[in-house]
Amino acid sequence: MVKEIKYGTTNTYLIKGTKGSLLFDTGWAGTLNAFCRAMGEAGEKVQDIDYILISHFHPDHMGIAQDIADMGPKILAADIQKDFVHSSDRIFAKDKKADFTPIRDEKVQFFTLDQSREILAGLGIDGAVYATPGHSDDSISLVLDSGEIFVGDLNPLYELELHRGSAIEASWKMLLAMNPRKVYYGHAPMADLKTNPLGRLLGRSAPDDIYALVKRITRYVDKGTPKDVIVRKTGADPVFVEDVTRMYITHPGVSVQGILDRIEIKGR
Repeated sequence: MVKEIKYGTTNTYLIKGTKGSLLFDTGWAGTLNAFCRAMGEAGEKVQDIDYILISHFHPDHMGIAQDIADMGPKILAADIQKDFVHSSDRIFAKDKKADFTPIRDEKVQFFTLDQSREILAGLGIDGAVYATPGHSDDSISLVLDSGEIFVGDLNPLYELELHRGSAIEASWKMLLAMNPRKVYYGHAPMADLKTNPLGRLLGRSAPDDIYALVKRITRYVDKGTPKDVIVRKTGADPVFVEDVTRMYITHPGVSVQGILDRIEIKGR
């Protein structure tokens, strides 16, 4: 079972197995109280979390990891992340108002990627952890055998055309080869790759397709077509339609490539 714990700008997920649970990512320093409230609203207790797994050690994903760990859960980190655990400490140190608790190394359980399946099995979760560099060198993704993948800040699929030949594309090729069903992002809405035509399109077909889709959306915008109608007629993700519309309206004369270059995923 997957529960999104909504309390800030970073998407945080509680994955519950038959023997325990795993929290994937946390939010900024100072958000512990909001996190605890969100857990309570979701009918969950922080003390019942067994492990915390961080997609990458940027401040908006690990800010309260140690605060949560002080309440019982253990922090898991892949061995490839070992040199990055404290990479955000200096950022918080510059903010004198930040209520930040650095991760204590002795409280971290490091594992190799080959060991991840066994660790997850101990929670009754079938899956494994994979290195997915691109956004950062320490980025990892959690892949469940049931088809859900948790990718942190790996660039959303609909931006893939902008990253051909990069580590981002290589990471997505590996993940898509596992035939995922749902993608859980760090800042974008969950994408259902089986029911969303846009999800099936991106990363799986000709590069020109995304450009054709953007052109269709802009033509509907020119006609004054409501967003819900554009979504229905194109089969595109509502957030993508909203982003394309915003960039098209606010940047007169912008090209399709310009729209894609300017799309930002923030605070979602």
